[in-house]
Amino acid sequence: MNKNPLKRLLAYLKGKKKKVLWAGIFSVVNKILDLAPPVLIGAAVDIVVRKEDSILAEFGYSDPLDQITALAVLTVVVWALESIFQYLYSLFWRNLAQEVQHELRTECYTHVQNLPMGWFKEQSQGELMSIMNDDINQLERFLDEGANDLLQVTTTVLVISSAFFSIQNQVAVWAILPIPFIILGSFKFQNKIAPRYALVRKKVGELNAMLANNLLGITTIKSFTKEGYESERITRSSMGYVEANKHAISLSAAFTPMIRMVIVIGFTATLIYGGKLALDGTLEVAAYSVMVFMTQRLLWPLTNLGKTFDLYHRAMASTNRILDLLDTQMTATKGNEELDIQNVKGEIEFRNISFSYPERENLFENLNISLAAKSTIGIVGATGSGKTSLIRLLLRFYEPKKGEILLDGTSINNYSLQSFRSAISLVSQKTILFPGTIMQNIEYGSTSSDSLGVKEAAILSESDSFIQQLPNKYQTLVGEGGEKLSVGQRQRLSIARAIIKNAPIVIFDEATSSVDNETEMAIQKSLSKIAKKKTTIIIAHRLSTVRQADIIFVIKDGVMIESGKHDELILKNSYYKHLWDIQTGKIFS
Repeated sequence: MNKNPLKRLLAYLKGKKKKVLWAGIFSVVNKILDLAPPVLIGAAVDIVVRKEDSILAEFGYSDPLDQITALAVLTVVVWALESIFQYLYSLFWRNLAQEVQHELRTECYTHVQNLPMGWFKEQSQGELMSIMNDDINQLERFLDEGANDLLQVTTTVLVISSAFFSIQNQVAVWAILPIPFIILGSFKFQNKIAPRYALVRKKVGELNAMLANNLLGITTIKSFTKEGYESERITRSSMGYVEANKHAISLSAAFTPMIRMVIVIGFTATLIYGGKLALDGTLEVAAYSVMVFMTQRLLWPLTNLGKTFDLYHRAMASTNRILDLLDTQMTATKGNEELDIQNVKGEIEFRNISFSYPERENLFENLNISLAAKSTIGIVGATGSGKTSLIRLLLRFYEPKKGEILLDGTSINNYSLQSFRSAISLVSQKTILFPGTIMQNIEYGSTSSDSLGVKEAAILSESDSFIQQLPNKYQTLVGEGGEKLSVGQRQRLSIARAIIKNAPIVIFDEATSSVDNETEMAIQKSLSKIAKKKTTIIIAHRLSTVRQADIIFVIKDGVMIESGKHDELILKNSYYKHLWDIQTGKIFS
């Protein structure tokens, strides 16, 4: 469906109607005052030519010198008012541009972070960054400059046309004759240039996506000595962006020269035909002067129309991308009930769950698993068996096709996402730390007065010992993504962050996969102290992590094939025992 970006933008700005109106009024008044000097020049010529019979004499100024003095005072007043209104329109348009870009960026980010995880799997981070930065900046530039220019060009055309017809009809017809052709040409230009700028925005999004991905994977690039290969890829992508821009520029650059050639027809006609009438005495010399100067005033804004349209079309292409993002629908059902975390027991049931990722076969088919409250549950299985997918469903990152998940006997869909997720602490297999200090990263998990202290959480996660050895201890900066720390240190801090939340349900998704065996045992010992009063779910590939679990569920190809304690499963000729024998070295496949 073809969406009109201008209508969409105006609908979005509906709440700022007064600010847009005042900014528009100031722009129009400023332009009217800006067109006054040609009239004042005409009046000056009239005084010099007609002296006591000039038009100003009709206002009581019979002496030509008094007329000149009055005209000079009027000129100062006009210039002062023009400067004031220029300040006002600049202030209003620029502030409006800043407000809109700020609100759009924060609104886009807030909307994006509330979208389901499945949506993110289909998106490019670089593309999203391009929309929230580049596209919003394009719109800001248009509101800062282009909107005022469009209003002032329109005002110029209307005021000058009216003035010309009030002075001399025949000259006016010749003077404004090019304007309809310019307007029609502008519409044709719009239809041709819009898809070109849409392609430009697409190409810059692709380039940003590639740059973001390469910076994220710089270690891999260096380790495989692929710097040259990646430089070539970036060069090709950047050249694609350049070519798309050239394609748009080839059209936009031709717009201004074409306008100038059309306008010169009106200017020449005014000069020749108006001059003839002035020589014949049909047209006053002062009126002829005004028309010549007015035509010149018309020339400059219209020749700048190409630049203004360039800003406009870039902004409209960006507007569609921004508002399309904001129009993305959330698929998760929003519950209205607030979960009382204090009274959560932590009993979880997966009932008749069927689920598949987009465009894939079902991973789960009528899956049923019950997790007892305040128990430690291990979930194990080979890579791709569905272990992590269960947690994604529990956290409502994805929605099952069929079935439901219950918490203490109530469907989790009944609860608001925020209150429900507040009841769960997650340590994921991919450790993410935020730029800042160790203290700030641990405190990130603190959500209420019930949260544990930073020091206590650090001790329980076996983080305090290495933190104390750092020069700035808890005030040590971790770097972007925690790059200043080792993988094991980052993992322990993420565990501390989950511990400090003190939620009734704790999930460890391969949480100890990056730490050594000694640290793993220490973490397990510490966690056993707080797990007694919580429902603790441990997703593990390393089976030693779940040896002490109250019950272990074994998942294979999306099916729960067996369950029991570690010792019970080992005694059976089970799939779990097969995995255990592989990991302990008894068998090699």
